[in-house]
Amino acid sequence: MQVRTKAIVLSALKYGDTSLIVRCYTQTSGLKSYLLRGVLKSRKGKIKPAYFQVLSQLELVASHSNKGSLNSLKEARPSYVYTSLHSTMVKQSIAFFLAEMLANTLQEEEGNEPLFLYLETALQWLDVHDSVANFHLGFLINLTKFLGFYPDETHTAYPYFNMADGQFSESPGLGSYLSGKDLSLFKSVLGTNFDSLSTLSLQANERQRLLEIAIAYCELHLSGFQKPKSIQILKELFD
Repeated sequence: MQVRTKAIVLSALKYGDTSLIVRCYTQTSGLKSYLLRGVLKSRKGKIKPAYFQVLSQLELVASHSNKGSLNSLKEARPSYVYTSLHSTMVKQSIAFFLAEMLANTLQEEEGNEPLFLYLETALQWLDVHDSVANFHLGFLINLTKFLGFYPDETHTAYPYFNMADGQFSESPGLGSYLSGKDLSLFKSVLGTNFDSLSTLSLQANERQRLLEIAIAYCELHLSGFQKPKSIQILKELFD
């Protein structure tokens, strides 16, 4: 079936000497993988290897086959051209981390329009703003809204947050929970948009702790989740 869809690139792996296997999150069909035969040797082809940097935003004409199989691309072109995401070290490091997180969390081969629009607009915000040290923290917490386990903010005044059921409580209960300073840090990013996050004053150790909490929260709620290897890069970057 041929479709025209926007897509966000999650990864591009070399296949043989001349080809790429590209994994994308698409607007119409969710997660899709494409085999681009000969794209690395063709100088005159309409599909350029440079299009497939991590988190690039594209418009594709693709042939989608059965679930779980590699698909083919007929056309590809940028739908949004980044001005700084791939050219500054800080943003590039954030992009690699987010791409790895998304590859771990997005598994469905079906369209999710609100989720795609969130990713699209969030990445464009990252591209055009300079104060981005807290961006990845808000991005991950807000992402859970679309994955089905955003924290229930009904009782945020309670002294504990149960990580397993995503609720604030009057007692710690069983399993993993947050309290004290960890809870205060966690609450500081809840319900916060990216503009407000950029004004949030966090020490390096606080930022690192929040990242650990966000990843642990995802790990609890997503089966098969793997901690991103690129987390070490962010530790060094914002230390």
